[in-house]
Amino acid sequence: GIGQDITARIAQEQEYARLIDTANAPIFGIDLEGRVNVWNQCASHLMGFETDDVMGAHLVSRFITDDYKVSVQNVFTKALVGVETSNFEFPLVTKDGARVQILLNATTRRDEQNRVIGVVGIGQDITARIAQEQEYSRLIDTANAPIFGIDLQGLVNVWNKNASDVTGFTTEDVMGRHLVDDFITEDHKERVQDVFTKALDGDETANFEFPIVTKAGTRVEVLLNATTRRDEANHVIGVVGIGQDITARIAQEQEYARLIDTANAPIFGIDLEGRVNVWNQCASHLMGFETDDVMGAHLVSRFITDDYKVSVQNVFTKALVGVETSNFEFPLV
Repeated sequence: GIGQDITARIAQEQEYARLIDTANAPIFGIDLEGRVNVWNQCASHLMGFETDDVMGAHLVSRFITDDYKVSVQNVFTKALVGVETSNFEFPLVTKDGARVQILLNATTRRDEQNRVIGVVGIGQDITARIAQEQEYSRLIDTANAPIFGIDLQGLVNVWNKNASDVTGFTTEDVMGRHLVDDFITEDHKERVQDVFTKALDGDETANFEFPIVTKAGTRVEVLLNATTRRDEANHVIGVVGIGQDITARIAQEQEYARLIDTANAPIFGIDLEGRVNVWNQCASHLMGFETDDVMGAHLVSRFITDDYKVSVQNVFTKALVGVETSNFEFPLV
């Protein structure tokens, strides 16, 4: 007889089997007929079936839900001809009848002559993660703010009920369409695209105002926080925008500005640095300076006489910390 020392090979196979059996991920394997021939401890704990319960059973027929039988069988069939699949999601049915979601890598299994002898699947229980994602989706969908999301190509993949209420477009109307091209007014397309492009690079933007065109053709003003969206491996997968409909507020501000501008009394305002940012028509008529002449100029330095500069500045400084003054007289130049 011509022999071959296979001691090392057997030791290697036993070590391989031990590593599989003690791995902290569910691992199972099938032969060329799709029957279970590998089932580790983690798969037993997850599924409730001991190794003896499953060995020789047809994996797809016995443990896969009816709605996934065809797609799972297709993955295994491909692996049996050398076409492997990564990150394939599917459900397994436990001994208690519960449904466990698995993320699987299906790898072709070969013998020492490189002949295909089956498939080994290394899985990950993602049931809790999917439940969390579903809760996240539910919270988004029922939020009292318009929330939408785009993928890496700028196509809509999130559109909650409030976004539908605000814009008139249902989820079915918008899914897969380009948000900027289809729903942003021409005068804001470039700016909005720039915000989304930055967010896709991890540079997020808060309190960005832009208009969306509704289904009825009206313009809705939105205040947006654009947040980078990432997967579990921290890879950027898109942008989610949490908005606020500020159409009414802007209309109110415009009305406020109109009332100020047409008031029959001189009205002016300054910012935190004391620079003019409000100057109505009556102020222009009284002073002779048009709005464009004064905007951004320092009110006290430019328009107050030297003998009143300190006292006027003191009044403004107090007002900037909430201490207001009534009936203060001073001259303007």
